[in-house]
Amino acid sequence: MARNLTHKILEAHLVEGRLVPGEEIALKIDHVLLQDATGTMAMLEFEALGLDAVKAELAVQYVDHNILQTDHKNADDHRYLQTACARYGIYFSPAGNGVSHQVHMERFGMPGKTILGADSHTPGAAGLSMLGIGAGGLDVAMAMAGLPYYLPCPRVLGVRLTGELPDWVSAKDVILEMLRRYGVKGCVGKVVEYYGPGVRTLSATDRETIGNMGTELGATSSIFPSDDNTRRYLKAQGREDAWVELSADEGAQYDEADTIDLSTLEPLVACPSSPGNVVPVRDVAGIRVDQVIVGSSVNSSFRDLMVVARIVDTRHCKPWVSFHVNPGSRQVLQNVASHGGVLSFLMAGARIHEPGCLGCIGMGQAPGTGEVSLRTMPRNFPGRSGTRDDKVYLCSPETIAAAALKGVITDPRDLASEMDYPRVMDPEKYLVPEGSVIAPSEELKKTEVVRGPHIMPLPEMDPLPDTLEAEVVLVVGDNLSTDTIMPAGNRVLPLRSNVAAISEFVFSQIDPNFHLECRKKGTVVIVGGENYGQGSSREHAALAPRYLGVRAKFAKSFARIHMANLCNFGILPLTFENPADYGLFHKGTGVVLPEVRERIERGDVKIPVRVDGKTVMTLLNVSARQRRQLIAGGALNVVRKALHRQV
Repeated sequence: MARNLTHKILEAHLVEGRLVPGEEIALKIDHVLLQDATGTMAMLEFEALGLDAVKAELAVQYVDHNILQTDHKNADDHRYLQTACARYGIYFSPAGNGVSHQVHMERFGMPGKTILGADSHTPGAAGLSMLGIGAGGLDVAMAMAGLPYYLPCPRVLGVRLTGELPDWVSAKDVILEMLRRYGVKGCVGKVVEYYGPGVRTLSATDRETIGNMGTELGATSSIFPSDDNTRRYLKAQGREDAWVELSADEGAQYDEADTIDLSTLEPLVACPSSPGNVVPVRDVAGIRVDQVIVGSSVNSSFRDLMVVARIVDTRHCKPWVSFHVNPGSRQVLQNVASHGGVLSFLMAGARIHEPGCLGCIGMGQAPGTGEVSLRTMPRNFPGRSGTRDDKVYLCSPETIAAAALKGVITDPRDLASEMDYPRVMDPEKYLVPEGSVIAPSEELKKTEVVRGPHIMPLPEMDPLPDTLEAEVVLVVGDNLSTDTIMPAGNRVLPLRSNVAAISEFVFSQIDPNFHLECRKKGTVVIVGGENYGQGSSREHAALAPRYLGVRAKFAKSFARIHMANLCNFGILPLTFENPADYGLFHKGTGVVLPEVRERIERGDVKIPVRVDGKTVMTLLNVSARQRRQLIAGGALNVVRKALHRQV
């Protein structure tokens, strides 16, 4: 039977289960990716498992999110991460070396491998035909321990690409077209597999862009075949021996199918404040722009930066435009410099920042009050930039360059009367900075782990009680993101290794006193709408509420990663059997889940909830493994006990 590429990779890594959409499967994980915003907690969780060394084939810790060292906390965390990596056999990429996705692609990516990342944009590994999946830190810590990763078997959406992108249109517009068609939840529970003749017109870094931002579709992952373009990229990195050819079989079947003729695409933009709010650039042309940023998590490759450098070469941005360049890695910056791009940026009035995520995670680069910011980044959730009521648009590098030069949102095709479109090719051989990543060694395993005064051990999680009595402390609407549950930014991220401290910021954008109210009431629940918990993989959006006494969340539906994180920390993820029952819950409403522990133990899917004298039926659609986690109070309690039984 002809197989698609997704199923080929899944079958090669299947440890438990069947490839039946919706059924839980377990996958062997080859590579583990950590970053400092979520990886610090993952490292603490790995240490809590009590193992002497990481057991995954390869694990890399990147310091790319929280690189501002405004006091001791970040510097202490970075030292903790570096010494812990040395002690446990993990590669370490220090601050300033680059964004995890870009650096992993440069130095470690291998076609056909699985990679689990404590970062929701890990599917950017599609650039090298890896099956990348984002997950919470605890799931990543367990993969570091050599345990498989569990997830519902995804459906596969096959997207056939034909034609070739026209001038002034690039890979960013491909994924924006997907978001225009499917929105932010249209691909939940799916892997998006791209194939067809149009694929060969896209470079490896083009594919990384599409895979990276494919997360915003709600997709489990994205995948491209491994072909001559993949080989060419690896050869340019001095790693051609890592290349293997991979593709779907002729006539492979997909659960769903779509087609994009690349030649018909036009410049697109995601308007405030959702990656799914996509319109043609022409529809919003003329809006004054105050800030433009190229780079960060996505569109930070050599090609993306150089096409902007070539467009602005010998020109200057408008005086009111703050023009930022965020290289994806030290290697990207080095190669852009060697091709004259740095000088072009400087002469155009750009500010060139150190390689890292920066403004994408609200770590600096916040726009001013009422200002419009155009960014190549993957997300524009409300307030994510660090500015309340921000106006962030997401677009291609070409649209960024046009806006910098014109001072208003501009269809980049309008520049065709002034210049030829600069088609930038990747170098035949990249300059590779030596020693940029610290490799593990037997000698380094003797390192003593250094812990600053702000690094606190994980709080203990008590088991689920027989009957759960609680009060509704918050009711929210659809598509609530983890940025709203647990904000990032330079005030909050430095607290990520201290659960008690960071918990004070839970839902702070909605109610600054949320944490005080939770502590006063003791045991509480939260009620949400559709797609609750979309966005980042940050497990603090589950861990910190659990610390505050949240024991259940009721919603119309949950985003995949957040739902897994809730189970990992013993919070019941319950969906309404009748979505209209959402309207029965209000702040201050008392709820009772009678004999809930017994119901979960015996495998009940329907969980009754008493609210205001009525009984509402909710659904617990989780696996037997996750039921054990919920009963025990969290996955760490279960796994730690199992590992020590093995010892």
